[in-house]
Amino acid sequence: MVSFFEASLNTISVHHVGNPLQDEMYALSDAPLELKDEIIPNLLMQYFLKPFEKVNEVYHLMHSSDLALNEIHHFATMAFDDPEKFHEASEKIAKHLFKVTTHPNIKGGELYVVYFDKVQIEGNPLDAIGIFKSENKETYLKVYPDQGGFQVDYEQDAININKLDKGVLIFNIEKENGYKVVVVDKTNGGQEAAVYWKDQFLQLKIRNDSYNQTSNTLGIYKNFVTEKLDDQFEMSKADKIDLLNRSMKYFKEKETFDMDEFADEVIGNPEAIESFKNFKNQYEEEFDTPIANTFEISGNAVKKQARDYKSVLKLDKNFHIYIHGDKELIEKGFDDGKAMNFYKVYFKEEA
Repeated sequence: MVSFFEASLNTISVHHVGNPLQDEMYALSDAPLELKDEIIPNLLMQYFLKPFEKVNEVYHLMHSSDLALNEIHHFATMAFDDPEKFHEASEKIAKHLFKVTTHPNIKGGELYVVYFDKVQIEGNPLDAIGIFKSENKETYLKVYPDQGGFQVDYEQDAININKLDKGVLIFNIEKENGYKVVVVDKTNGGQEAAVYWKDQFLQLKIRNDSYNQTSNTLGIYKNFVTEKLDDQFEMSKADKIDLLNRSMKYFKEKETFDMDEFADEVIGNPEAIESFKNFKNQYEEEFDTPIANTFEISGNAVKKQARDYKSVLKLDKNFHIYIHGDKELIEKGFDDGKAMNFYKVYFKEEA
């Protein structure tokens, strides 16, 4: 989704943002950071951008009443429109982050605001503004030669460039929709502290693209099978696993999702089809997230959702049966003599 093989670091401003509930303040730098060699920019590029290589979800900045009132949208536009105002915009971003730091478990840390050239998103090289916060520090050992031997020293409060705590990239495209935005958030301090980065500082809404249409549909169907079907139908766990396997097979083999085709090929039962469509409509209304009846299937979303689709039938603590194929080759019964349930499995040969 995001790549940076052509990207370069144009300008970087560094500030410190504390937690006012811990009697901490913020400290603003007077000017952008001076980068005097090529090694530091390359390390910073790895630290800031590498975590985004596996990010697929794309967001927009939003506001409940007027997008112009979203602070980050306003400050990003300020920097995109006039690069001379970049450092001023970075200071305003730091003050805004300090203002929304309203939970005692939020850690203070350095805030980096960066202007990048030619960061690719969905194959399109664009200018991007990155906002990153480092909250967790580590101790490193240093070993160096000394008088025919070696000495060991240490450095405290150092940053691990392979562990970005929080970050966001705002791409200079789709301004009227809230820009294209990707985010990283290694949360700490509990759920209440976690929401401040995405919900209070950035104010994000998910972009309703093919990735999210695919992910949402698979997620809704999984919840429907595992939680809703029992209300209307008597189904064994093997039957439920079969329905999940059939849906995953559909998404892996098709390029385009079609609701009527999916319903006929995967669900089959008219009553269950109607129930699923109602379940989907309820989700769309509750979360204000419309899902089209036809959309292009995202392979990345299918791969991610496949990890959560369970095909394991757990029997007490003795056996696990993995069901990957034809459900008709497994039968459930009850043994009166042992007063226990059993499954009979048919196969041609052992692997």
